[in-house]
Amino acid sequence: MPKAVASAMPTPPLICALKDVPPSDLIPDHVFRLERLGGLFRMLKAHGVTQVCMCGSISRPDFDWRHLDFATLRLLPSVLRGLRRGDDGALRIAIRLFENAGFEVLAAHDAVPDLLPDGGVPTLCNPTPEAESLATLGDNVSEDQSRQDLGQACIVARNGMCEREDDDGTDALLNRVGQGAKGGILYKAPKPGQDRRADLPVIGPATARGAAQAGLAGIVIEANGVMVLNFEETLRRLDAEGLFLWIRERPV
Repeated sequence: MPKAVASAMPTPPLICALKDVPPSDLIPDHVFRLERLGGLFRMLKAHGVTQVCMCGSISRPDFDWRHLDFATLRLLPSVLRGLRRGDDGALRIAIRLFENAGFEVLAAHDAVPDLLPDGGVPTLCNPTPEAESLATLGDNVSEDQSRQDLGQACIVARNGMCEREDDDGTDALLNRVGQGAKGGILYKAPKPGQDRRADLPVIGPATARGAAQAGLAGIVIEANGVMVLNFEETLRRLDAEGLFLWIRERPV
């Protein structure tokens, strides 16, 4: 994701990475520690940065008091509160910290609109007859995931059994389920009410491969709510395996 966003920028962006979680296929211009977030803000302003885009996956860092700098001291209550929250709660605090420092926070799909494909079924295969009922179950799981602030995906088997995404992510979910949900769907959607400027769900070629290996019939994603990396390659893999992709409008 970071490479796709960086490549779409009209001018080369300043790439900053949290220590120990560098973006793949990109060399960061600056590596920072959470304990020195205030110093990061100062550096960004010194470079004339006015907009930031948070994208890519990271693991939740440990906080090492030994590295705390003076510029971060006043931010400390918010930083520590964010570390105790779930994913969405933590990201809301992170966004607020950047905004309070004077930066405009952009979503990845604002920078690269093509990441959000049009609704419909772009694959050769159409959704199975039971796909609608399975997707409705996925909607219900998504509502519960929002309440728990954990995960944005689930696998819904044809018998209605659900396996939920955890902190390990979608690829791990697909590996974990094996062939236990053969003929079912992978459902992916943002948590209802989440701030969509950060952590919008993503699928891509690896997701298509994992869904095929798990014996699923297809993938259902929320229209305007899930980004697709390498869209054409993702479709090619799904078509080759006989799976459908349904970019579905979520019922109100």
